This record gives sequence, C-alpha cells and structure tokens, in this order.
Amino acid sequence: MMKELKARMGQIFMTWGPAWLVMIADVDAASAITAADSGARYGTKLVWFIMVLVIPLYVVQEVAGRVGVATGKGLGELIRENYRRRIAVLCAIPMALVDVISYIVEYTGIAVGFQMMGVSAWISVPLAFLAHLLVVYNKKYAEAEKPLLIISVIFSVVWIVAAVMTAHNGIEVTPFYFSKSPDFIFMLAANIGAVIMPFMLFYQVSATAEKGTAKSNIWAVRFETLVGAIFSELIMVAIAVSAIGIDVNGLDFASPKVLSQSLASVAGHFAPYVFGVGLITASFIALIVISLGSCWGVTEAVGWGKKHWFKVYLVESIPAVIIPLFSFNLIKLALNLMVLQIVVLIAPAVILGMLASDRKLMGELSLQGGNKFIYWFFIALIFATGIISMLPSFGIQL
Repeated sequence: MMKELKARMGQIFMTWGPAWLVMIADVDAASAITAADSGARYGTKLVWFIMVLVIPLYVVQEVAGRVGVATGKGLGELIRENYRRRIAVLCAIPMALVDVISYIVEYTGIAVGFQMMGVSAWISVPLAFLAHLLVVYNKKYAEAEKPLLIISVIFSVVWIVAAVMTAHNGIEVTPFYFSKSPDFIFMLAANIGAVIMPFMLFYQVSATAEKGTAKSNIWAVRFETLVGAIFSELIMVAIAVSAIGIDVNGLDFASPKVLSQSLASVAGHFAPYVFGVGLITASFIALIVISLGSCWGVTEAVGWGKKHWFKVYLVESIPAVIIPLFSFNLIKLALNLMVLQIVVLIAPAVILGMLASDRKLMGELSLQGGNKFIYWFFIALIFATGIISMLPSFGIQL
C-alpha cells in the first residue's frame, strides 16, 4: 500500500508543473479586477457561479493536457500537420488575435496596478513592455518565474486573509442568485472570460507535450488540473468576498485606488501598494505564460518554426501596449476585455476539440462518448453566454 502511494506521489511530482502554472497565471490582474467588481456589486450573489466555473475550467484544460500527452506536440504544430496549409494559415489568424487580446489584458492589468501606486500608464506600460521584452528575448523565463510565483502565492494568501476578515465582520450570504438584468449577465460573462482564457489552451498543450508525460500517467495530469482549477477559483471567491462593501460609483469603480480598498483590512494605508504589486506580478506571470505558449502556436501553424516567434511577439505586442495608454477607464476596459475573451476563445477551443476527437491522432486518449458531449456542451454554453451579454450593446434586450 505504501509502495503504491509513494509511486503515485512520484508520478504526480514528475508531471507537476504545466497545469498548475497555467492556473496560477489564470488568476491574473484582469481576473482579480473582475472578481473584486463582482463582490463590490453583488456581494456573495456571484460566489456560487464562480465555484461552478471549476467544472468547465477543468473540462477544457483537461482536454488541453490530454492532447499534449497523446501527441507530444504543440497546438500550432498539430494544426499544421493535420490540416491543409491554407486551413492552417486561416487558423493562425484567430490564434494571433487571441495573443493580441491576451497581451492587452495583461498590460491593462499592469497599468491598473501602477495607477494604484500613483504611476501613470504612460510610464508603467512602456517600462513593463521593455522588462518583458528582455525576459523573452534572453529566454530568462525560469529566473523571472520563481520570484514572481512566490509573490503570487503570498498575494493569494493576503486575499484569503482579507476575505476571512471581511466575513468575520459579518456579510450576508446568498447561496444562489440569478437575474436577467444586462449588468448581471455581463458580470457572468466577464467571470467566464476571466477564468477560461484562450492562452491557457495553447500553453497547457505545449508545456505538457514538452514535459514528455507518458500516456499511463494521464491521471496525474488530470489530478494537477483539478487541483489547480479548484485553487484558482477559491482565490477568485476570496477576492470577491474581500471586496464586499467597497463603495462603487455607478457601474464602474471611481478609480483603481477605490478597488484597492478590498485589502484595507489587511494592509491598511498600504493597501494600494500591496494590491498594485499583486496585480503587476500576476500580469507579468501571465505575460510569460502567453509568450511561451500561444505565440509559438501561431508560428508553428504557418510553418515558420519557433525561431521566428520573437518577431511575431513584437508585432502582436504593439497594439497591446498602445491601447491601455489611451483608455480613460482602465477598470472598464479590463471588464470588457474579459467578455471579449469569450469570443476569441471559440476558435482555439473548437480546433482543440476537433483534434482531441480524432482517434487516429489521439489513440486511446481520444475524446469520445460522454466526455466529448460534456466538452462541446460547455463550449456552446460559454459562447452563448458571451453573445447574450453583448446583445444590449446592439440595443437588443432579453
């Protein structure tokens, strides 16, 4: 019994990494902003939904890990090898769009973090871009990841403590709440976009493939994915709870400093600095993960090879750096980008599902039967929620 347990633990240790890192990167600045906005507007009324998102998050990322284990190849490489060149190039277009939107999201998060500390986006965003440029060009991922992950874990603990202190002071717990109001549907969509991000698919496929996990150890990848999904959503709940009672102005936060009040119970007058550092760290981790995964996918899909990925990264990053500089309300921009992520998620999610369902490619790990139905059911539900949340923008009411 003990031998079997040690063997199992050893297998988990050998495969641990890709799924956990991508889940940590998932709780980025935009996700934190979305969760805090949810708590400030609706108290605990959205907590049930945030926890339910563990299911689709696990389902989608499990399929990504499954493809990485079964094929040993990245998503872009699989697209190039299994589809005609014209189709592969067409697939690369939405993949590039995913990259651009993801970069905009993270640079917006960094801008919000620095604004909390009184630093203008015109200074912070270019500096963050240069710092990330040096990391990716010199391939110093490991050196950058270690301290950032430590800070990220500390930041997660701070959120949990803040949530406990907020709950201790007394909050009204609402087990279930639903409304057809446009604002509530928008927040549902924003939370989906904050949890299931397109870059996560690319990264987990590529990183799991590079890990060289044996098919017999697929259970360990699934275990890691499940633990990461639960942990990331618990942090989202902690952020939402800690933000209960924040004074919001209309539908949006008056300023990023108002958002930082959610940590006032823990950090006092230093709350803007603690929150700001946390957002900057979370976004920088996500930037590293994105540049490692999704940008490779574009170059692989069109057959350029990884050697040209840095050029693609530069082209994709330019609009990502510019857009936050000209935004009058960074909080609102972050929330809108979360909803937009649902739309750009569909293309890579559909491609992933098609590849995972190919028995010739996937063998015994192919997506079949009930698992296949569950995957496509959640993809359809996610897309439908995103479309419904956008209807009011076109003057269409439910």
